[in-house]
Amino acid sequence: MPPRRLLTALLFCLPLVAAAQAPAAPDPAYRQAWPAAENTLRVAPRPFDARYRLEVSGWPSTQVEHRLSRDGGSWQSRMSAAIAVARGEEQSRFLVKEGGVRSLQYASGYSLLGFGGDYRLAPGELEGLPDRQAALFELSRRALSGNCTATCTLRYQDHRGREERMEYRVTGPEAVSLPAGEFDAVAVEVTEPGKPERRLVFRFHPELPGLLLAVDYHRDGERRSRLSLTHLSLGE
Repeated sequence: MPPRRLLTALLFCLPLVAAAQAPAAPDPAYRQAWPAAENTLRVAPRPFDARYRLEVSGWPSTQVEHRLSRDGGSWQSRMSAAIAVARGEEQSRFLVKEGGVRSLQYASGYSLLGFGGDYRLAPGELEGLPDRQAALFELSRRALSGNCTATCTLRYQDHRGREERMEYRVTGPEAVSLPAGEFDAVAVEVTEPGKPERRLVFRFHPELPGLLLAVDYHRDGERRSRLSLTHLSLGE
């Protein structure tokens, strides 16, 4: 898979390789059971630091960093990773409202074969649609709410401020075995309109909005890459 296609396909997994560390499993208390449907709307955000292993066909595996933190009344999400000749990071600050997230600031940067760029979206540019990091968080909240029973749509904007759409379908609870341990998850299948041959399958933590447990990228019936949780620590 060409690195440019990979960076585009893994919508939210942009981004520096850190020194390899042995994966540490979270405390068993973090491995929450699947919540009852009536409770999912009340699942509150909680800060976390997560590391993932990203495996891509034809490339060496690498590490992805993901942090969700509180900033006063808002939240910040930051992801960073690198794949051989491609690297990048992005971060977002947003508010969590009952009716959805509201982006406040967005910044990203990437490099591919020595070429790249930096991008920023100011508050005025984010009034209509959430940025990618905020949309990832919102996707997990919607998956936990149980409100989408068929194929639903989430609109957001890319790093340049252009409107994008994803179609998603919640496929239900799953048990997943990961380097970080055994977890219950909620699975969500995501596609781009008009591109059914490409799909992402997200597996979210049922008690930690925004936390990825695993992400699989499929194209033409084959799994081309996989993101797996290797370490999780929770903040207050």
